[in-house]
Amino acid sequence: MTVSAEHRAYRIEDLAHFSGATVRTIRGYQDRGLLPKPERRGRANVYDDTHLARLRQIADLLERGYTLASIKELLEAWDAGTGLGGVLGLVNEVDRPWSDETPARITRAELTEAFGGVPDQAAIVDALDLGVLETVPGSEDEFLVPSPQELAVAVELYAAGVPLSAITGHLRELRIQVEYISERFLQFTTEHVFQRYLDHPPTDAEATEAASLVRRLRPLAQQTIDAELARAMRMMATEQVRRHLGDLAADVAPPTEPAHVPVSLPADTVGAVRELVGRRNVPAFIAAAAEREVRARTMDALAGLPAEDGPRTDGPRTGGPSGQG
Repeated sequence: MTVSAEHRAYRIEDLAHFSGATVRTIRGYQDRGLLPKPERRGRANVYDDTHLARLRQIADLLERGYTLASIKELLEAWDAGTGLGGVLGLVNEVDRPWSDETPARITRAELTEAFGGVPDQAAIVDALDLGVLETVPGSEDEFLVPSPQELAVAVELYAAGVPLSAITGHLRELRIQVEYISERFLQFTTEHVFQRYLDHPPTDAEATEAASLVRRLRPLAQQTIDAELARAMRMMATEQVRRHLGDLAADVAPPTEPAHVPVSLPADTVGAVRELVGRRNVPAFIAAAAEREVRARTMDALAGLPAEDGPRTDGPRTGGPSGQG
């Protein structure tokens, strides 16, 4: 039933056809209060474009994971004076991918070749469970790869000798930690930035402003994690090398301020210093001794004393600024 291009009217069957919902679903939405009541014309119920738009909004929110109960609360608030345009724009901004990666496809044969040439169905099941791979409808020999970069990391780890079971186990553990970090970052930004938009149904202007803030803050979490991961990896890796390589790492470790000119020390000198201060303190001790010698010679030069050919002793000197005769 259509009356004009400016004001269309629909029977419930027509509304179901144009919206993609079933007649039963439309009646269910009416019973729940999600859909405005139709206009009664004689013995017929008549719907219009408002009902069609509302059905499409409900379908969109359902696809985004909202429950019917939460959708009803949103719609009631918006019907009280707030439009949907800005809010749906905010939802779109939050829902869009948080990575610039483009998903790819890989065949079962390519996957087998990448991981040693031996088929491993258990590993594929694990990858599907973790979302590293996704099934392609209608195909048993092809998979969707949401993050080619993540799969490439797994390939490199496997090539380096890490078993697939260890890789998937590590990913499960890592995912727990990353999800916790994500939750904390969202709590932090919600408390200090977005709470003012969430304690009441936002207007279109407020929702647009919040969406702009999401775009600005979106890269900050990744940038912070990258910087902190780089710092932690450098610190942990250095400690790991020293712990496992023992004396060798201590002997070759540079001082905290790297020397511009490499200096080789006799092995017996290094050994004597190690016995005196301990293995871990050898680089710091040598650096401190060199710095003290340089400062002493600088003082001598300023006082007009001749430079000594050998290292200074710890005993006091007569005359000059370092001791009184």
